[in-house]
Amino acid sequence: MSDRLKARDVAFLDGETLSVPHQVASIELIEPKRSSRQSAEPKAEGFDYGAFLEHVEDRLSFVPRYRQRVRVVPGRIAYPVWADDDRFDLTYHVRRSALPRPGSMDQLLDLAGRIVSRPLDRSRPLWELYVIEGLAGDRVALITKTHQALVDGAETVDLVQLLLDDKPEVGPVVPDLWEPPEPQSSARLVAGAVFEAVTSVSGLTDTARSLGGFALGRVTGVAKDVQNAGTGIAWALTRRAPERPTPLNGTLSQQRLVVTLQADLADFRRIRDTHGGTVNDVILAAVTGGLRDWLMTRQQALAGVRQVPALVPVSVIDEELDPTQLGSAVAPHFVVLPVAEPSPVVRLHQVSYSFEQHQANARTVSAQRLAGISGFAPATFHVVGSRVAAESEHDYLLSVCNVPGPQEPRYAAGSRLVASYPIHPLAEGHTLAIGVTSYDGQVFFAITADRDLVPDASLVGQCISEALDELLDTVSGRRFRAPRGLRVVKNSGE
Repeated sequence: MSDRLKARDVAFLDGETLSVPHQVASIELIEPKRSSRQSAEPKAEGFDYGAFLEHVEDRLSFVPRYRQRVRVVPGRIAYPVWADDDRFDLTYHVRRSALPRPGSMDQLLDLAGRIVSRPLDRSRPLWELYVIEGLAGDRVALITKTHQALVDGAETVDLVQLLLDDKPEVGPVVPDLWEPPEPQSSARLVAGAVFEAVTSVSGLTDTARSLGGFALGRVTGVAKDVQNAGTGIAWALTRRAPERPTPLNGTLSQQRLVVTLQADLADFRRIRDTHGGTVNDVILAAVTGGLRDWLMTRQQALAGVRQVPALVPVSVIDEELDPTQLGSAVAPHFVVLPVAEPSPVVRLHQVSYSFEQHQANARTVSAQRLAGISGFAPATFHVVGSRVAAESEHDYLLSVCNVPGPQEPRYAAGSRLVASYPIHPLAEGHTLAIGVTSYDGQVFFAITADRDLVPDASLVGQCISEALDELLDTVSGRRFRAPRGLRVVKNSGE
């Protein structure tokens, strides 16, 4: 079977370059079950590559697109189609690797940076999953890489969401009856495109756009509207960075660095309970303080970078947006991060005030609702959030995507998930991107950076951690607490 790509998915493919691959990745740390047998050296059990391969194959039946590749129509007379891959090889996509024992987190992140730097093979289904063994403590890492065109949250969710269960018990594997089909010939692809063009307005519009039929677009208002929408997306994916040079924008290289950090969710809640706002506000305030400290270590004059415009994808309920299988849509929200403000509490209030305005104008989905979605919904929401960031025509320097996850353990083929780090792609001209996921009482940050432009990316993570400590100091009462938001009390003499 096959179906045609949508305009926005084509834009993700056409806008991709070697230095700007449009793919989202993640690192999941898995802790295998321990053997109950007495031995001099306890061994991990319950997580082996063969069993996990069967687990992945079992779940692929829920996401058929993961067995499909992009087929280009000869002559490009229409958009490409998703077509079943007649040579689909699961072992190509689920790859086994290892670090020298005992592998460290730094070694894992170095490997992850190299993996996310390489674009996906367009001749195969657009995803890869690496099973990395050899980590200290017998842990196993799963590094996933998925193209932004593959997951839209409506027809296809991220595979990781389906791989993680809320119970350690592994159910029976249902035999997979899928068989590789006969590949469609070029003649059939052309015939299908012609048939769509003459039987539907949308098919006619897509064909006209693929051929560059701007004249037809002027004749039919529908074609013109879709053409303009596609042009806007393409411009957003390839837009030029702001003219003013900062450490947050520049011409990207082909190499990436990945930095992670972890904190207790209880600390964010303590700060929220003391100063108000939300956990998301506290996360953004910590990011703001971290950026401030990092810019100062670079001797960047804060007079030149007093504010950092940031894009924060937010899950909302909106009738004008396409709902997803997850029960909500993801919309962009823009907030100015006040990096020139020296007070951590004032920074928090300024960020919080911005989101108070947003919540007044949009029906934001609660963190409890997002965390209660079956499987591991953050995996899908991060892909959709990255698509929203890439499509935005608004000028911004940093994207920060925070997705609350379940606060109960999740399991992959019977082994417990202990950490999840979402790795967001860099948009053209943007040197940093930050993904955040809260899960099982912890908050996990992943910072993606251009290896050449931000070689000190590890310092960014350290500064964010120190900014969180600074906010925690205010909870103890040792620091002055600024008035909430813009509520300023004037003295009677004024």
